[in-house]
This record gives sequence, structure tokens and C-alpha cells, in this order.
Amino acid sequence: MQQNPPQDQQDLLAQAEAWLAEDPDEETRGELARLLADGDLGELASRFSGTLQFGTAGLRGELGAGPMRMNRSVVIRAAAGLAAYLRAKGESDGLVVIGYDARHKSADFARDTAAVMVAAGLRAALLPRPLPTPVLAYAIRHLGAVAGVEVTASHNPPRDNGYKVYLGDGSQIVPPADAEIAAEIAAVRSLADVPRAEDGWEVLGDEVLDAYLARTDAVLTPGGPRTARVVYTAMHGVGRDVVLAAFQRAGFPAPVLVEEQAEPDPDFPTVAFPNPEEPGAMDLAFAKAREARPDIVIANDPDADRCAVAVPDASAEAGWRMLRGDEVGALLAEHLVRKGAKGVFAESIVSSSLLGRIAAAAGVGHAETLTGFKWIARVEGLRYGYEEALGYCVDPEGVRDKDGVTAALVVAELASELKERGRTLTDLLDDLAVAHGLHATDQLSVRVEDLGVIADAMRRLREAPPTVLAGLAVTRAEDLARGAGDLPPTDGLRYHLEGEYRARVIVRPSGTEPKLKCYLEVVVPVPDAASLADARERAARTLGSLKRDLARAAGI
Repeated sequence: MQQNPPQDQQDLLAQAEAWLAEDPDEETRGELARLLADGDLGELASRFSGTLQFGTAGLRGELGAGPMRMNRSVVIRAAAGLAAYLRAKGESDGLVVIGYDARHKSADFARDTAAVMVAAGLRAALLPRPLPTPVLAYAIRHLGAVAGVEVTASHNPPRDNGYKVYLGDGSQIVPPADAEIAAEIAAVRSLADVPRAEDGWEVLGDEVLDAYLARTDAVLTPGGPRTARVVYTAMHGVGRDVVLAAFQRAGFPAPVLVEEQAEPDPDFPTVAFPNPEEPGAMDLAFAKAREARPDIVIANDPDADRCAVAVPDASAEAGWRMLRGDEVGALLAEHLVRKGAKGVFAESIVSSSLLGRIAAAAGVGHAETLTGFKWIARVEGLRYGYEEALGYCVDPEGVRDKDGVTAALVVAELASELKERGRTLTDLLDDLAVAHGLHATDQLSVRVEDLGVIADAMRRLREAPPTVLAGLAVTRAEDLARGAGDLPPTDGLRYHLEGEYRARVIVRPSGTEPKLKCYLEVVVPVPDAASLADARERAARTLGSLKRDLARAAGI
């Protein structure tokens, strides 16, 4: 006698069958049908254990069938939720501009979004092809749109994709908009309830890209030197053509390309993770640099909103050293204040305190925000913003988000000016250390398969906060979930340590990847240039001890 499966298994199978019946994508329909035919209850459970949560990072996740994956069904629901939100805000005939990168399914997700917007009575415009995220951020304000969508998973692994939402000010969404959009998404019961137009949206030509490129001229000093030679990698993303065009317009020598990574490729075949910060990701760029002998190496991440910089370093095994995001952030800040920039210089709380000292010395404003450009971009009077994860905003009037293209231009301008004086980016970093102290930063980053590991680590630190790290007493421990100063609450912990090192530690779960991230900083006084080597050695020892002690305290 055949037995019926338990009720919970019946419910799971019923959910999967219902999802299959309305899935508009042949590929994910086939995938889900195979899982049902195989009776793979474990895999089905992982896909139907809930829904991808829409938040201030929008949506991001692995591609595949089911509500816990990124797919056309999930995107159509997200677009319907956004359309309902915009209509509720009185923007029933507004324009939504949509951009996308070159990842798997990005073009499909972009077209589905346009189809939903048009059917909801809004107007929709698609960028003409896969382009950098900052072009979309620029287009929102340039075209007077009420919202924008960028289909991208930035530097995530190849099997991921994402859905980033901007409002009409050109900035990414923040609370309460995220929760209000999420509520509208949750209200969508069936795809049959979401009308989709067959046509009626506009596919833009190159005029928006041309306007963006014309705007890039504004970040450079007219008549300044343009002599820096650059090796450039697009990391298999969409940055190459836009960066080459921007450098040509500005009059720089054409960057030497890392050909193996120049073409968009959603499989990212030469890297384990398409992120310049990841070990090995820059190996091909450094090999090209040893051959071409440029002044600097520049890398974008796949959607070109981040910018990485490397400098020659004879002591490094590859002959080149990646600058930390905090180092590039300080270099750009110093360059901008020397150019006479006025306004507020802003950074996220996990970035180096050196920016505040540069701003104070220059007599310009300084602000700290929660992590993410969705917060930095909203600082009143913003002139420059950065976060340590290689994100820089050097032209907030043009792009109110991080922009790896304009950042690359300004880095090349700074390298050119220094080159004319027989100096380098490394020399300027030394100057900053002597002037303001050596601000040494590092990160302890743990990628996990089970998100419960992160939750356990945060709970452990809250229940038994460390009292001593690296031999330094913790003078103040802050649970950022309760808010701190003017900051809204966020899931994070901050520790301030005693002593001349002025050490600081921040621990938080990543908002976009399955990682626990710990940000470390020590500040060592530097009386003169001759003391730099000793200061670096002392800072390295302290950072190493901080890493070990923090890992032990968090149980990771």
C-alpha cells in the first residue's frame, strides 16, 4: 500500500508545482521540473523556505528557480511592487529608467521590469546595452526619472544576480522606502495578477552615455597634466568601453588592457570571485604591468562602480601592491582639497578616520554615515564621499553614487600631477602619514555557507563583549543596533581601544554577501619620514594581534 508523504512535504510539493505552473522562463521551468521529478526534497526546501528579502540593497541572490533564488518570477514581482509604490506616491505616469550589466539573465530581468512598468501606466526606458551602474545613476537625474533600476550583482560570484533600486534623486533607496516597496511586493499573490506589456517602452540610444561621458570632463582640472600610463582591467565586466572613451576624451594615454579580462563574460573565467579585493583577482593585471611598466594599475569591478588602484612595490612578490580602499580614499580627498574643493567630505563608519583629519586640516566639512552609498549620497552639501570597499564619489552633482569611471580619471590625474614633480602615489601617502599619523587599516572577512555562523558570532560578541584586544583595554563598546549618535540603528558592533594607537574595531554582517566583516584601524604617530618604517611595523603587529583576538572572541 502506497503511503502519502507527510503534510509538510505535501505543502512543499504543492508550492513548487504552483510556482512551476506560472514560471515564465523556460530554463527555470525545466530546472524546477527536474527537481520535482527527482523528488529532491532537500533542494526544493532550500528554494521554497521563504522569499528573497527586498531591502536597502534591493535584491541579490543565486540564479535559479523558486522564491529564494533570482529569476524572472521574482523580478516581475519586484517590479510590480516598485510600480505600486510609485503609483501610491503619486508618480503614476513617471519615467523609470532601467540599466543592466552583462551577467546571466540581466537583459531578461531588465525587459521584464520595463514590461511591468508600462503595463502599470508608467513610462519605461532601457539603456541601450550592458553599461556601468554609474551611467544608470546619472541617467535618472539627467532624464528626470522618478526611479531607476539597475540589474546587477556587482562583484558577487558568477551564479548571482541582483536588482538595485534608485529613486528620483539618483540615490539608492533607504528606509522607509525599502519596507514600503517590500510590502507591495509581498502583496503580489500570483504572476497572473501582474500585467506585462508586449511593447511600449523606449530603448535609449547613446545620447545618455554621451551626456555621461561629457560630464566626466567636470572632474578634471582643465589644462592639467595627462601623462600617467595605466594598465586597466575590466574584470570581465562592462567598464572597458566607457573607461577607454573617458580616458580618450580627457587626453590621457590609452590604457593598456588586460585582454584576458577585457570582454564582458558572465562566467568570469579567470577569477574565483570577480572582485579586485579577492586574492588572485589582480594576478593577470600585475603580469601585464610587469610587461608594460605603467605608472599605476586600475581595475573596475564587473559593473564598474568600484575602482581599485595598484602601485609599483619592489618588496611585493608580484612587484605591485594593491592600495587599500582607505588609502585611495585619502589620496583622492587630499587631491580634491588641493584643487580647492569645498563642501562636505563624507565616509562610512567602517572607513578610515584619516578622512576626518584631512577635512579638518583643509577647513571643509566631514560626516560619517552607515555603510553604503545609499547613506553617503544623502549627506547634505556632499562634495566627496568614499567607503573602504573601493567606492568613491568624486562628482556628486553628476552621479550620487559610487562611480568607478570618474574615480579612475581623478586617480590618473593625481598620478600625472605627481609624475610631473618626480613623485608617486606612495610618496603622497607617506606625506599624509607624517602630517596626520599612520592610519593603518585591515579587515577580517569570513565567507560562510551557513548564515547561522554569522548570527552566532554576533550573538556571542553581544553576550560576552571583549574587554581587551591586542593587549589594549576596550574603553567603549557600542551596539550599533541601538543607534549611535546621529546614526540610525544597524546590525553592528563598535569597539574603541585605549592607548596612543587609537585603535578601533567594527564588526558587521555584509549586506550583500554571506560574510562576516570586521574592520580594524590603528593610528600610529609619525614624527618624521625617517620614523615611517618603524610606525608601519608597530601598526602591522597591532593589527595582527587584533585579528587573532577578535577571531577568538567571535568564535570564527
